[in-house]
Amino acid sequence: MSSKILYEYAIIRLVPRVEREEFINVGVILYARKPRFLSMKTHLDPSKINALTTEIDIPMIADYLEGWEAICKGAPSGGKIGEQEIHVRFRWLTANRSTIIQSSAVHPGYCDDVERKLDDLYERFVR
Repeated sequence: MSSKILYEYAIIRLVPRVEREEFINVGVILYARKPRFLSMKTHLDPSKINALTTEIDIPMIADYLEGWEAICKGAPSGGKIGEQEIHVRFRWLTANRSTIIQSSAVHPGYCDDVERKLDDLYERFVR
Protein backbone atom coordinates (compact mmCIF):
# COMPACT_ATOMS: atom_id res chain seq x y z
CA MET A 1 0.00 0.00 0.00
CA SER A 2 1.36 3.39 -1.01
CA SER A 3 1.93 6.04 1.65
CA LYS A 4 1.54 8.82 -0.91
CA ILE A 5 -1.21 11.37 -0.34
CA LEU A 6 -3.58 12.20 -3.19
CA TYR A 7 -4.04 15.96 -3.46
CA GLU A 8 -5.70 18.45 -5.78
CA TYR A 9 -4.60 22.01 -6.40
CA ALA A 10 -5.49 25.08 -8.41
CA ILE A 11 -3.69 28.31 -9.11
CA ILE A 12 -5.43 31.49 -7.93
CA ARG A 13 -5.38 34.17 -10.60
CA LEU A 14 -5.96 37.89 -10.66
CA VAL A 15 -7.73 38.82 -13.89
CA PRO A 16 -7.72 42.65 -13.92
CA ARG A 17 -9.81 42.96 -17.09
CA VAL A 18 -11.93 39.84 -17.42
CA GLU A 19 -12.79 40.59 -21.05
CA ARG A 20 -9.08 40.44 -22.01
CA GLU A 21 -8.47 37.13 -20.16
CA GLU A 22 -4.99 38.24 -19.08
CA PHE A 23 -4.02 37.11 -15.61
CA ILE A 24 -1.33 37.07 -12.94
CA ASN A 25 -0.86 34.12 -10.62
CA VAL A 26 -1.43 35.37 -7.08
CA GLY A 27 -1.80 32.16 -5.11
CA VAL A 28 -2.30 28.46 -4.92
CA ILE A 29 -4.88 26.37 -3.08
CA LEU A 30 -4.35 22.72 -2.15
CA TYR A 31 -6.85 20.13 -0.93
CA ALA A 32 -6.28 16.57 0.27
CA ARG A 33 -9.20 14.45 1.45
CA LYS A 34 -6.89 12.47 3.69
CA PRO A 35 -5.51 14.07 5.92
CA ARG A 36 -8.44 16.57 5.65
CA PHE A 37 -6.19 19.38 4.47
CA LEU A 38 -7.25 22.59 2.78
CA SER A 39 -4.93 25.57 2.65
CA MET A 40 -3.83 28.36 0.37
CA LYS A 41 -0.93 30.77 0.00
CA THR A 42 -1.13 34.11 -1.79
CA HIS A 43 1.13 36.98 -2.77
CA LEU A 44 0.24 40.23 -4.49
CA ASP A 45 3.17 41.69 -6.42
CA PRO A 46 2.33 45.33 -7.28
CA SER A 47 4.94 45.46 -10.07
CA LYS A 48 3.37 42.46 -11.83
CA ILE A 49 -0.12 43.85 -11.37
CA ASN A 50 0.89 47.28 -12.64
CA ALA A 51 2.45 45.66 -15.72
CA LEU A 52 -1.09 44.73 -16.80
CA THR A 53 -3.01 47.66 -15.36
CA THR A 54 -2.66 50.54 -12.97
CA GLU A 55 -6.41 50.67 -12.38
CA ILE A 56 -6.53 47.92 -9.73
CA ASP A 57 -7.17 48.69 -6.08
CA ILE A 58 -4.58 46.32 -4.59
CA PRO A 59 -5.85 46.64 -0.98
CA MET A 60 -9.33 45.67 -2.23
CA ILE A 61 -7.86 42.57 -3.91
CA ALA A 62 -6.05 41.73 -0.67
CA ASP A 63 -9.42 41.95 1.13
CA TYR A 64 -11.03 39.61 -1.42
CA LEU A 65 -8.20 37.12 -0.95
CA GLU A 66 -8.68 37.35 2.82
CA GLY A 67 -12.28 36.31 2.20
CA TRP A 68 -11.06 33.30 0.22
CA GLU A 69 -8.68 32.49 3.08
CA ALA A 70 -11.53 32.65 5.62
CA ILE A 71 -13.58 30.22 3.52
CA CYS A 72 -10.55 27.98 3.08
CA LYS A 73 -9.98 27.84 6.85
CA GLY A 74 -13.65 27.42 7.67
CA ALA A 75 -13.52 30.60 9.75
CA PRO A 76 -16.76 32.26 10.92
CA SER A 77 -15.95 35.24 8.69
CA GLY A 78 -16.18 32.81 5.74
CA GLY A 79 -19.98 32.97 5.99
CA LYS A 80 -22.24 30.12 4.87
CA ILE A 81 -19.64 28.71 2.47
CA GLY A 82 -17.06 28.72 5.26
CA GLU A 83 -19.40 26.54 7.34
CA GLN A 84 -19.47 23.80 4.71
CA GLU A 85 -17.41 20.60 4.73
CA ILE A 86 -13.81 20.93 3.58
CA HIS A 87 -14.40 19.37 0.14
CA VAL A 88 -17.37 21.66 -0.54
CA ARG A 89 -15.28 24.71 0.34
CA PHE A 90 -12.53 23.59 -2.05
CA ARG A 91 -15.02 22.97 -4.89
CA TRP A 92 -16.65 26.36 -4.30
CA LEU A 93 -13.30 28.18 -4.30
CA THR A 94 -12.18 26.44 -7.50
CA ALA A 95 -15.49 26.72 -9.37
CA ASN A 96 -15.43 28.48 -12.75
CA ARG A 97 -16.21 32.16 -12.43
CA SER A 98 -15.97 35.32 -14.49
CA THR A 99 -14.69 37.64 -11.79
CA ILE A 100 -11.47 39.45 -11.07
CA ILE A 101 -10.25 36.54 -8.88
CA GLN A 102 -10.44 33.13 -10.52
CA SER A 103 -8.78 29.75 -10.25
CA SER A 104 -7.17 27.55 -12.83
CA ALA A 105 -8.47 24.10 -13.59
CA VAL A 106 -7.97 21.65 -10.74
CA HIS A 107 -4.95 19.36 -11.08
CA PRO A 108 -4.30 16.14 -9.11
CA GLY A 109 -1.06 14.70 -7.82
CA TYR A 110 0.57 12.57 -5.15
CA CYS A 111 2.95 13.72 -2.45
CA ASP A 112 4.45 12.74 0.89
CA ASP A 113 3.77 16.01 2.71
CA VAL A 114 0.86 18.31 1.75
CA GLU A 115 2.23 21.40 3.48
CA ARG A 116 5.57 21.04 1.71
CA LYS A 117 3.75 20.44 -1.60
CA LEU A 118 1.74 23.64 -1.08
CA ASP A 119 4.99 25.54 -0.51
CA ASP A 120 6.55 23.94 -3.60
CA LEU A 121 3.58 24.84 -5.81
CA TYR A 122 3.56 28.38 -4.43
CA GLU A 123 7.25 28.86 -5.24
CA ARG A 124 6.84 27.30 -8.67
CA PHE A 125 3.74 29.17 -9.85
CA VAL A 126 3.41 32.35 -7.78
CA ARG A 127 6.74 33.67 -6.55
